[in-house]
Amino acid sequence: MTALRRGLLATWPALVLVAVQQVLWPVSAGRWITGVVLGGLGALTAVGMALVYRATHAVSFAQADLGMLPATAAVVVMDAEVWGLSYWVALPLGLLVAAAVGAVAELGVVRRFATAPRLVLTVATIGLSQLLAFGALMVPRIWGLVPTIRRVPQPLELRFEVGEVVFGFNDVAAAAVAPALLAALGWFLTRTDTGIAIRAAAVGADRAAMLGIPVRRLQTQVWAIAGVLGFVAVFFTAGITGLPPGSSFTFLLLLRALAALVVGRMTHLGAIAATSVALGLLQNAMERSGDGAWVGPMLLAVILVALLAQRRGVSRLAQLTGGGVGVGTTAEPRPLPPEVARLAPVRAARWSAWALVVVVVVGLPHVLDTASTLKAGVVLVFGLVGLSMVVLSGWAGQVSLGQMTFVGAGGALTAWATVERGWDPLVSLAAAAVLGGVVAVVVGLPALRLRGLHLAVSTLALAVAASGAIFSGELWRGIPTGGFDPPPLAGRWSIESPLRRYHLALAALVVGLLVVRGLRRSRVGRALVAQRDNERGAASFGISATAAKLGAFATSGALAAVAGSILVLHQGAFIDDQYSVGQSMSVFVAAVIGGLASPLGAVLGALYQRGAQWMLPGDWQVLATGVGVLLMLLILPDGLAGAVVRARDAVVAGWTRRRADASEREAP
Repeated sequence: MTALRRGLLATWPALVLVAVQQVLWPVSAGRWITGVVLGGLGALTAVGMALVYRATHAVSFAQADLGMLPATAAVVVMDAEVWGLSYWVALPLGLLVAAAVGAVAELGVVRRFATAPRLVLTVATIGLSQLLAFGALMVPRIWGLVPTIRRVPQPLELRFEVGEVVFGFNDVAAAAVAPALLAALGWFLTRTDTGIAIRAAAVGADRAAMLGIPVRRLQTQVWAIAGVLGFVAVFFTAGITGLPPGSSFTFLLLLRALAALVVGRMTHLGAIAATSVALGLLQNAMERSGDGAWVGPMLLAVILVALLAQRRGVSRLAQLTGGGVGVGTTAEPRPLPPEVARLAPVRAARWSAWALVVVVVVGLPHVLDTASTLKAGVVLVFGLVGLSMVVLSGWAGQVSLGQMTFVGAGGALTAWATVERGWDPLVSLAAAAVLGGVVAVVVGLPALRLRGLHLAVSTLALAVAASGAIFSGELWRGIPTGGFDPPPLAGRWSIESPLRRYHLALAALVVGLLVVRGLRRSRVGRALVAQRDNERGAASFGISATAAKLGAFATSGALAAVAGSILVLHQGAFIDDQYSVGQSMSVFVAAVIGGLASPLGAVLGALYQRGAQWMLPGDWQVLATGVGVLLMLLILPDGLAGAVVRARDAVVAGWTRRRADASEREAP
């Protein structure tokens, strides 16, 4: 294959995207140059993710935050109220800190999952990203600075215009640094012994280790390089567009990088870089043309088209990551042996525990104030969302990072039906369940050909598209945003008081628990778990993986949409921030913390997540969820529910041991 042909194969998706931009969103020459520069910086993030994937065979959702933390620190120390360092001092310090952050991330987190399923490692990078995001939020507070958009100062006076766009030193520096760094990286990987060793270890780590290549040390170096690439991307982007607080900035960077990775089939660095530049150009043109709300749907379309186009065979990614969630995260709590469960003291203890739970849950709102009662109701609602995650991710093995999209669909329908049509809440709940099931099945149809991380990337893009375009009201303004008073249930039972709304949420959660329990005990539930663990083996017994997956999507979507409907009725308003991509990630993390395969874990995860939000200051909530998911994956892979079950087993084992000892002493 000639060099020209290889170049065309690598760049034709990028050329198509540029053509789409020129036809649908044409911009001036100055805007076009800005888009290319921003796309080049985004290419650094995408290439960093590709390097990590080649080294560990896992997608790092922490790549954008890997650069956000040192970039925030570098920008802050240039502030005159802090240290007032010059640009030329802060930049190299930031590079050193970025390399150190990447190395520490690999040594402290990634290496702990060296033998875990690759999808488990990917979930761990979500927790890592939250830790890094917390660090980025905390850096300005160390010096008492308030969160605000920060810009990198211009170190040199430089100013020229291209049309209506004014360019300065930061623009020129970004335009020069991104391609130079990509070229240097290409030379490093192809011309140096370390680079060649990294490529060899990416092909086969075990074989490379047998040949004497220090694979683990190379992986640390790869993460250090990824940290530097992430830092350069964020730092120079901040010089052009500013550095906002929070993670919305990194979510857009992350999704754009993921789209480029998918187009480049995860490993083709040239295609990934070219596509990332084109996507940056397209995004900038859409935003400058007033169509910024279409960026999320456009990235979703790019990802779906690229994934479906390459599913002719089983990709390397699917082979390495498997079809679903890692085994450790889907371990179901074991019931007591029947001969032990039938013992009278054990039965009495079980019924006593259930009675205590009923008394606490039913009586809790009677001892709480109004605000606390409303918060307790929200915990119940998110417990129902957790149940939807158990069905889809825990039992069916389909990784969903966009579950709040289904929740938002049910909430939007209920808000519209209540305000615009005056429907009875029971009718709204039924309609939301149908809508959620239909939407989930539509989303699940591509999942029949997508596996593991592919589906995770697709659902993340769905969450970004839905939250930025639909729920925000940017593209469709049919969702009422004002407050309203929910009408009585069936025209008779008022739900105006916080206590009544708590009872409504509790009733929905109980029904959801009964539905999920019945599903798991049915043939359908057994088929879900069978195809998750061994799809080919399940097919040999006549189980249709297609029907099982679509059934899981429908059930999960219906439960999530009902939760969204209850949430809107509970709060008397549709609040778009509750259905953001960050909330979708939090719901998935909460399910992992609680126990992804356990209905009890769904409730415990919701209690942990919402409790952290209410008991901790805003920024510290991110730390609680990040630390929580990492600790669960490392120590309790079956989550809080598994810990409860192990405590139960320990108590029962101790009691039976004492009973046996007593029987021996009484024997003649």
